[in-house]
Amino acid sequence: MATEIIIASDTHGRSEYLDQLEQAYPHADLFIHCGDLEDDAALFNRWVFVRGNNDYDFNLDDYKILNIEGVRMYIFHSQRMPYYNREKALLKVAVENDCQMVLFGHTHMAMAEKIHGIWLINPGSMTFPRDGNSPCYARMVIEDRDHIQVELIHQEQWPFQSLQRKKKSRYWF
Repeated sequence: MATEIIIASDTHGRSEYLDQLEQAYPHADLFIHCGDLEDDAALFNRWVFVRGNNDYDFNLDDYKILNIEGVRMYIFHSQRMPYYNREKALLKVAVENDCQMVLFGHTHMAMAEKIHGIWLINPGSMTFPRDGNSPCYARMVIEDRDHIQVELIHQEQWPFQSLQRKKKSRYWF
């Protein structure tokens, strides 16, 4: 039986997106947030959270390792990773922790690549993408260790209406 996982990151206080994801994927087995929630994680009992550099809930772990369908996942925000050679550093974290997958955030740049047999997955940001693309999250389906599908779902394909807030003017007039 397949396991469906919804992955988000860097929502920066836009917690309504987590509710919308739960409603859009009622049969998902797991919801993962890779940091920078900027809200009370206790309000979201279906989600697994790690702490980002903008999260001040010190009850959140800096990282988690999950084993789903025989696939070990290292989940963290990645703010302490180097800017240059980031992928190499992420692969090293995976190898050191015997993981086949790294889920991370912080960069606000979506990616889902398998490099040297290890998945590197960043769901991007649902609020402030920095890669020139629209806001994004990820959906993963794990059949088993050898059969994993990952898709990046950009705002144009979201199965719900995004409630974009109007940008406030910086001026009084």
